[in-house]
Amino acid sequence: MNILVTGGAGYIGSHLVKILSKSPHSITVLDNLSRGHIESVPPGVGFEKINLLDKIALADLFTRKKIDAIIHFAAFAYVGESVENPGLYYENNVVGSYNLIEAARTAGVLKFVFSSTCSLYGNPEQMPIREDFKTGPLNPYAWTKLIIEQVLRDYDTAYGVKSVCLRYFNAAGASFDGDIGESHDPEPHLIPIILDAAFGKREFVSVFGTDYPTPDGTCIRDYIHILDLADAHIRALNYLEEGRESNIINLGTGEGNSVMDVIEKCRKITGRNINVKIGPRRAGDPAILVADNRKAKEVLGWEPKYNIEQTIESAWKWRLNPKY
Repeated sequence: MNILVTGGAGYIGSHLVKILSKSPHSITVLDNLSRGHIESVPPGVGFEKINLLDKIALADLFTRKKIDAIIHFAAFAYVGESVENPGLYYENNVVGSYNLIEAARTAGVLKFVFSSTCSLYGNPEQMPIREDFKTGPLNPYAWTKLIIEQVLRDYDTAYGVKSVCLRYFNAAGASFDGDIGESHDPEPHLIPIILDAAFGKREFVSVFGTDYPTPDGTCIRDYIHILDLADAHIRALNYLEEGRESNIINLGTGEGNSVMDVIEKCRKITGRNINVKIGPRRAGDPAILVADNRKAKEVLGWEPKYNIEQTIESAWKWRLNPKY
């Protein structure tokens, strides 16, 4: 297949592209590099610096290149930023994604894998979280993902665009060769924040709340290795290639780890001291978010391979890379 990967210079996209670059598929990365890293794109992979808000450039791309399927990662993904500047998120994530879907549909590209999020479930009343639970986004970022899921449903009904929306839980880790990994500025995610503290880049790790109804009082999350996510995207692409119907699928390990548990595991793996500063709860933080991943196993034949220790070990190897 000829596959277009949007946001392929970003964290999750670059790990998928690295794997696909070694496959028989022809890969083209589309990224505006506002938050991606061109050095993460493997040599020999086609690259297009295009902003999804540029309809003319998108139309030109689909005219110049034969595309069979799209894996769409490109989006802004900072929850706090989306609350402070929702216009930025609705323009980039919603308008940009719509432009891409419409340009693809016009060009006859009818297979679409969409990077979605578990945050659109809001504060679910039950655990683990199934795909049939009601949605209730708590921030503009989550709303942008839910809106595009609806666009894809409507485009399936009207135009036959088939999609798989993959609702990630907490993506983490890095390639095991230490070549690429997670590098955000600012960094919003727990594991790289902890490892920065272990490395000496931060004085401490802030823990927001120790009075949640969990065994140690800190929030529990489902951390899924980036390579397990990449594998699920490839399987979703194969699923669509088989002519199957559109679907929505959770991606998580089905197990959770508390904030303090992750910190302790990082201490053990790095062999370094990690200072902790306890603070009050953050508004909107659910106590527990863990995936029910049975549908991913049944529909995609997918199984997570890596545990939390392996995830941290890979992230630490990347943190020690001078390229970090």
